[in-house]
Amino acid sequence: MALNPQYDAIGKGFVQQYYTLFDDPAQRPNLVNMYNVETSFMTFEGVQLQGAVKIMEKLNSLTFLKIGRIITAVDSQPMFDGGVLINVLGQLQCDDDPPHPYMQTFALKPLGDSFFVQHDLFRLGIHDIAA
Repeated sequence: MALNPQYDAIGKGFVQQYYTLFDDPAQRPNLVNMYNVETSFMTFEGVQLQGAVKIMEKLNSLTFLKIGRIITAVDSQPMFDGGVLINVLGQLQCDDDPPHPYMQTFALKPLGDSFFVQHDLFRLGIHDIAA
């Protein structure tokens, strides 16, 4: 496969669609359609999960009711298999917590005329250093 020349538009469109679903608790279960049953991987705050079922168990276990999100940057790169690597930098505020910086990286794998999330890495930018 060749590099996808639409990688930037694909990355930005994916991020908008993903966070629209994620940020609405009623729509969050629909994220299951973005992950592969067996071959999707997620690392969420250091916890590694494999497969859509385990990933959705984690996402559905999140207890916040409202989320505020500011996206600072969406950087995308084409991958040699036709996929797209996406890195998101931003800030999150869940319920009444203070806002925190976060970074999330997605690797989209081509599947027919579409993509699925093969890799998803999420980390808050909280630096708790033991004294």
